[in-house]
Amino acid sequence: MDASATRHDKPAPGIDSAYAWLRLALSILLSAIGGAGMWAVVVVLPSVQAEFGVDRGHASLPYTATMIGFALGNVVVGRLIDRMGFWKPALIATLMLGAGFLLASVTGSIVQFTLVQGLLIGSGAAVTFGPLIADISRWFMLRRGVAVAAAASGNYIAGAFWPIVMPYGMEAGGWRFTYAAIGVACLVTMVPLVLMLRRGAPVAAVAGSAGYRPVQSISVSPRVLQSMLVVAGIGCCVAMSMPQVHIVAYCIDLGYGVARGGEMLSIMLAAGIVSRLASGFLADKIGGIKTLLIGSVLQGLSLLFYIPFDGLASLYIVSLVFGLSQGGIVPCYAIIVREYMPAHEAGQRVGIVIMATIVGMALGGWMSGAIYDMTGSYAAAFLNGIGWNLLNVSVMTILLWKSGRPVKASAAA
Repeated sequence: MDASATRHDKPAPGIDSAYAWLRLALSILLSAIGGAGMWAVVVVLPSVQAEFGVDRGHASLPYTATMIGFALGNVVVGRLIDRMGFWKPALIATLMLGAGFLLASVTGSIVQFTLVQGLLIGSGAAVTFGPLIADISRWFMLRRGVAVAAAASGNYIAGAFWPIVMPYGMEAGGWRFTYAAIGVACLVTMVPLVLMLRRGAPVAAVAGSAGYRPVQSISVSPRVLQSMLVVAGIGCCVAMSMPQVHIVAYCIDLGYGVARGGEMLSIMLAAGIVSRLASGFLADKIGGIKTLLIGSVLQGLSLLFYIPFDGLASLYIVSLVFGLSQGGIVPCYAIIVREYMPAHEAGQRVGIVIMATIVGMALGGWMSGAIYDMTGSYAAAFLNGIGWNLLNVSVMTILLWKSGRPVKASAAA
């Protein structure tokens, strides 16, 4: 039970209640705004590279630092919400995020910019993903897959929105002006939203009650399952990062410009929203492991299409296909955690798995830039992503084989 729930005069609304759906809507909005902390650095990457006079690999380091901060923030904040409830850690993280954008807008070197991205922007934005997903998973039983996927979609709504809006700000006042404006927008909008989410989570359903879901059987211990999910998360997200991090730079190399790259990223992530929602419905029917495995196979196939197709129209189509393929993968990790592990550990365990996926994004973003510097093109980087995706497919295939077998160690959900 959320510790903060005991400090309210009125009991928290129940699982699957009307308030739970309202909270989901507020959470999606919070994530859509705060998700700027993850995607803004992708859009400004070429401008930052040009201003600070560094190569593509070094210019990718701020993104890597952002993802490291984002990853660690998911674990730390996730553990805090298990103990304190959601809103207090979320408020602190929101203040860090807004301050980070304002400070980044006045940095004087790539080193300063990288540090601010990791320590403030990345760690502050983390609250809008793993911790938020873990929190909303406690409010749903019958529609948990849909709710988790919808909450995770806020991050992709941010990815569809900010890359479209930011180029206009950059044309008007440069990337520094745009960063400062985002910082102000985050503080003004996110603080009130966080304060609207102060209610503590309801008591989990007990055996025999409506909507009760026991921990499912799998013939590995929770520790082994957690470790396998970490490996799978790294593999899938090294692959996922190649188009998401470098599509803008790739379009510039091909002569299509920043705006076209931003549009492709937006299309990719808008399609990812559809994929996430569809995966949520599917996970409620067939489970998280099968749904994740389907998405991972499709992601690997769609990565292949980037290699032969580099025309403008083709890239728009391939980006759409890629978004539809990979969007539902990451939320499925949270669903698997909730299916096979205790509810009272959700914040920390979801945070650890999400951290692994972000480490994969950070590693993949850097590796793709470094491979580009070594080879002069992104073809080898796409092949590298496909190889890492095969690792994810292999792990999830093993878990599918292990699922449904006798539980070695479990606790009631």
